[in-house]
Amino acid sequence: MADNTMQTPKDEKVSETPRFTSFREFYPFYLNEHSNLTCRRLHFVGTALVIGLVITAIVSRNWALLWAVPVAGYGFAWVGHFFFEHNRPATFKNPFYSLWGDFVMFKDILIGKIER
Repeated sequence: MADNTMQTPKDEKVSETPRFTSFREFYPFYLNEHSNLTCRRLHFVGTALVIGLVITAIVSRNWALLWAVPVAGYGFAWVGHFFFEHNRPATFKNPFYSLWGDFVMFKDILIGKIER
């Protein structure tokens, strides 16, 4: 009798996102998922655009600009992940920690704590 079950080769790595109980635990994982310099730079540009769009929307009271915030933020970040980092964005499993991580990494790049 043939076995019709799917089997995964033993050497195939199945990537599973660990569970985190705090941002302090999550942030090293987040940085590891952003080890490619181009990916980090794209995140930096996307986060800078998000900040600029939000400030501009508030100052100008042009609330329609807020529609561009997710496009700017996620657009640059996802290009970095899919084409340079070659991994799945942490946003899918940890959306709040990932958003927080974007801003902390942005700050860390600004102050020179992380290579840009």
